[in-house]
This record gives sequence, C-alpha cells and structure tokens, in this order.
Amino acid sequence: MPITINGQNVAIPDDPRTSLLDFLRDRLHLSGTKKGCNQGACGACTVLVDGDRILSCLALAVQYDGRSITSVEGLAATGELHPLQQAFIDHDGFQCGYCAPGQLCSAIGMANEAQRGLPSAVTADLAADTVTLTHDELRERMSGNLCRCGAHNGIIAAIAQTCAGTTSAADPAP
Repeated sequence: MPITINGQNVAIPDDPRTSLLDFLRDRLHLSGTKKGCNQGACGACTVLVDGDRILSCLALAVQYDGRSITSVEGLAATGELHPLQQAFIDHDGFQCGYCAPGQLCSAIGMANEAQRGLPSAVTADLAADTVTLTHDELRERMSGNLCRCGAHNGIIAAIAQTCAGTTSAADPAP
C-alpha cells in the first residue's frame, strides 16, 4: 500500500531504514521539511500524519505505509496560503525561516490536539472536554519547536490569531 504525501500516492522506499525525513527531502525532493538536529530535539522536521504531528527524523518511512503525510508543501490548497502561513507573514513569524515549516505543521497538529481536548502540562482542568488555547497553553504546546533567531513572539502571535482565535498572544492568560 502506498504512502499518501500531500495528496499524492507514493511507493514506500525499498530500504526500510530510510527515515521519513530523508524520504521526503532526498527521494521526493520536498525540501520544505528541514533537517535540524536529526535527533528529535528541535522540531524543524515536524510533519503531520493523519493530522497528528510527528518528528520525521525519528520515524521510518515504512512505518507510514497506507497513512497520509502532510508536509509544509501540502498546507497551501489550490495555490492559496494556509491561514496560518498568512498569519506568520502578518505577524513577522519568519526571520531566517528555517524553523517555520516545522512550526507551521506543529501548530496545526497542536490545534487538532486541543480540539480533541488533549491536555498539556499547563492545562488547569485535566478532566475538561475542551482546552482553551491561552498564551501559556500555546507556549507550552509549541515548546518542542525551537526558534533560534528571535521570531518566537511573532510565531506565537500568528498561532494565537489562527488557532486560538485571539488577536494578541501578549494578552495574559485568563
């Protein structure tokens, strides 16, 4: 069974040791997903698998046989930017841009987790069915994605606007 990547069916690699990251970048030439630390510590390689975020450097491509992968290249539909991509531009969430693909995929996966009511380390009510994406929730949930050049505040503001429905991530948590 093929892997579906950004809506296209792709045969799994012959070598079962090929990481999903290397498969995307080296075999499929989808260079948006970045190789940062290659150890799962920086989040630059984050992609979505059936809507859930994973670190592609720690995953073998063969593990995702029959699954649907979305890389940053697959976020824009019909040539239009995903609303979160536009929010990154509007809030200066790019500086060098290296972390942006992983940040974008992670934020979309994080919003899916919050919609399902999955708590984080700072969620006040662990029994609640819904999670409010406050400033602290967003920062905690995005803590696995590192930005080394100072665009972090713009990134959080863009995510707050798009995923949490707030206009400013600088607002104190309720």
